[in-house]
Amino acid sequence: MSDTAKLSIYIIAYNEEDKIADAVTSAMWADEVIVADSHSQDRTAAIAERLGARVVQLDFNGFGQLRNNAIAACSHDWIFSLDSDERCTAEAADEIRDIINRKSAADAWYTPRRNWFMGRWIKHCGWYPDYRQPQLFRKHALVFNDHDEVHEGFKIHGSIDYMQQAIWQIPFKDLSQIQEKGKRYSSLGAIKLERNNVSASMGKAVARGLWAFFRIYILKLGFLDGWAGFVIAFGNLEGTFYRYAKLNERQKELNKAPKLP
Repeated sequence: MSDTAKLSIYIIAYNEEDKIADAVTSAMWADEVIVADSHSQDRTAAIAERLGARVVQLDFNGFGQLRNNAIAACSHDWIFSLDSDERCTAEAADEIRDIINRKSAADAWYTPRRNWFMGRWIKHCGWYPDYRQPQLFRKHALVFNDHDEVHEGFKIHGSIDYMQQAIWQIPFKDLSQIQEKGKRYSSLGAIKLERNNVSASMGKAVARGLWAFFRIYILKLGFLDGWAGFVIAFGNLEGTFYRYAKLNERQKELNKAPKLP
């Protein structure tokens, strides 16, 4: 009997028919590929199944709970998390195989990501190596906060390390997707801020938005990425502004229309 470690890759998706094929194809070297679909209204599930992935339908009640449910659906002791806009490179796949077959491997690993946007690889803006939560981990080593709607927190039970080989991320097909994602994430972010008892005002929304732009465009050298860097910084300004503006709207009930006397 082989002692080779087994790996599950899960991919979270919702209405990603333009991206899911490339994500699944890049993951098919694993022992199991699961697409955690939140009841997509397009062909996402059908495309994934046709390519050999196992599709599980999971209700969306925030990204924290979604990731925990996706992990529970995985069969093997080692798990790699891949989003639908990410691609696992051959170099990263080789490194993952090596890691999971080490006797002394750390329990959770951060994975560097290279982002392609507006016709170029982004080298600044905080987008490289662009670690998010650990993407390679033992099944019981990583638990997400069930209550986090977006930018989900997590706890690691065990040791941590960093991979050397990067995967790819193609975060936006076009500029309209930046607007769509910003709209969705700012709404979820406002709910999360409210739950954490954060207060907001329109002045605070402006200040937070301007700081987001300055941090990315100046401090993180986004200006060196040309117009792509400017768009990334401006998108963060807009998303941050609307997150706090929506929180202010919720707290002060600004969306209530006046009633006729």
